[in-house]
Amino acid sequence: MPLVAGVDSSTQSCKIVIVDTATGSIVRSGRAPHPDGTEVDPERWWEALGQAILDAGGLADVAAISVGGQQHGMVALDADGAVVRPALLWNDTRSAAAAADLVAELGGEAWARRTGLVPVASFTGTKLRWMRDAEPENAARVAAVALPHDWLSWRMLGFGPVGISQRGADLDALATDGSDASGTAYWDPATRSYDAELFELALGRSMRIAGDAADGSVVVPRVVEPAAAIGTVESEVQLPGGAVIPAGIVVGPGAGDNAGAALGLALRDGDVAVSLGTSGTVFGVSEEPLADPTGVVTGFADATGARLPIITTLNAARVLEVIGGLLGADYDELGRLALDAPIGAGGLVLVPYFVGERTPNRPDATASLFGMTPTTTTRSYVARAAVEGMLCALADGLAAVESNGVRVDRLLLIGGAARNPAVQQVAAQVFGRDIVLPEPGEYVAMGAARQAAWVVEGALPDWPLQTSVVPADPHPEVLAAYRAHLA
Repeated sequence: MPLVAGVDSSTQSCKIVIVDTATGSIVRSGRAPHPDGTEVDPERWWEALGQAILDAGGLADVAAISVGGQQHGMVALDADGAVVRPALLWNDTRSAAAAADLVAELGGEAWARRTGLVPVASFTGTKLRWMRDAEPENAARVAAVALPHDWLSWRMLGFGPVGISQRGADLDALATDGSDASGTAYWDPATRSYDAELFELALGRSMRIAGDAADGSVVVPRVVEPAAAIGTVESEVQLPGGAVIPAGIVVGPGAGDNAGAALGLALRDGDVAVSLGTSGTVFGVSEEPLADPTGVVTGFADATGARLPIITTLNAARVLEVIGGLLGADYDELGRLALDAPIGAGGLVLVPYFVGERTPNRPDATASLFGMTPTTTTRSYVARAAVEGMLCALADGLAAVESNGVRVDRLLLIGGAARNPAVQQVAAQVFGRDIVLPEPGEYVAMGAARQAAWVVEGALPDWPLQTSVVPADPHPEVLAAYRAHLA
């Protein structure tokens, strides 16, 4: 059976796994860091991909590759395929006012009905509006708008800026998938089609889909079906540092990161995942459409043709990093400290909006610590409050997902922070449910690899998933205390 590759081009790093399609076993893997910041030159992603490929031993024996990538990032290209300005990432909140303007112009209910979401600073469309207003010269140069994962896929096929790419700046070769397109705020996951009026409302210019007749409009990637290849590498593509993508490799449609994780976990109706990366997400797979006019729950598409209702927080593992830095403790020590304090941390409550927040939509908020007394102002109590605050914010997200009709039969906890025993134990208390722990893994990259296997094999493989369970230990008073401090 052939080998396939899955890439996770995330906010912090690029990871790649090479997988045996017959068993789902990882044959080898690699990774490379991304630069910090909320705006990044996409060339740094291209360089990191090359480093990760080298770290994984190359792609000479790989039949197909797909990319899972951080959603929403605005990659604006000019007519020569060059990046107009550094990409604004999902966690860049400078477009908060632009988002508010867009909501005011149409109303939240109309946005939810037409796109499955209500604009906030994270989405591509709000960043386009910000650029239109703040950088009109750059907005005028835009010839195409891509997302991180479809820009990387385009580059892997040999396209790119004039003068440095084998196949030149063919903007009509841009392609993406429904899961990532559904986070732009100008694509409708119900009809699986772009909304040209909403694109023009955002950027102030008309759009056309890649491959349609050229008319001077801004190009957006064509959206391919979940198991369709977007192309095959025609001749060897060179990456910085000496890595290559050999000729003949099939490039799959890719996916947004959360849809990639859902595919890697093989989520089904009734499964909901809580992901604890730098940011936090709660998402499930549903066959039913979702249009939440409050904008709390976003009705994205998944990577199979179904829906991926989701909430996202800006503060998850970031909370543990900040408080760990304050206490001089790494993740392991922070967890030990947290378990030394009583459940509820003696009334010490952390509302963890360190970089503003997306759910609830408070881009200018800051973190607050309540209930400090001589007893609770200790390293262990503060550590406990950090873990509980992070998880309480996501418990509110889970409640919102459930209130929008998503069934929760099985709750899975994933992400780097989910490996901490204290986080696992507190999750069972805060969520009040059995916590299913998949074995640690790069599930976005595995989802991309599973998609690549689907493209070349013609069927979505059923790879085994090893799990363990932390039994429910309900302590609703913890969440109640947290909610009491949400002004």
